[in-house]
Amino acid sequence: MKATLFGTMVLTALAATGAGAEDDCDVPMRNWQPRASVIAMAEARGWTVRRLKIDDGCYEIHAVDETGRRFEAKIDPATLSIIKIGEGHRRHGSALPEKP
Repeated sequence: MKATLFGTMVLTALAATGAGAEDDCDVPMRNWQPRASVIAMAEARGWTVRRLKIDDGCYEIHAVDETGRRFEAKIDPATLSIIKIGEGHRRHGSALPEKP
């Protein structure tokens, strides 16, 4: 029984880390830039941050660009580089922001 439970836990852990792992962040917390820096980076791009959270070890922002288009961006917590950008909680068919 214990061996089966352990095997199930291992398989679950492997499945959870396999799909989508290419956009996960593995940065020690001591190397993270503060939340204020993430917001400043977004504002410098003309974005208005609606929500800032941590997802898969990365910062994730839900934002609106200068034209009102909603999107989500996954940000490396150490370098503040954009890892992934995509459609966010959209309304009325808004499109993605252009990359600067």
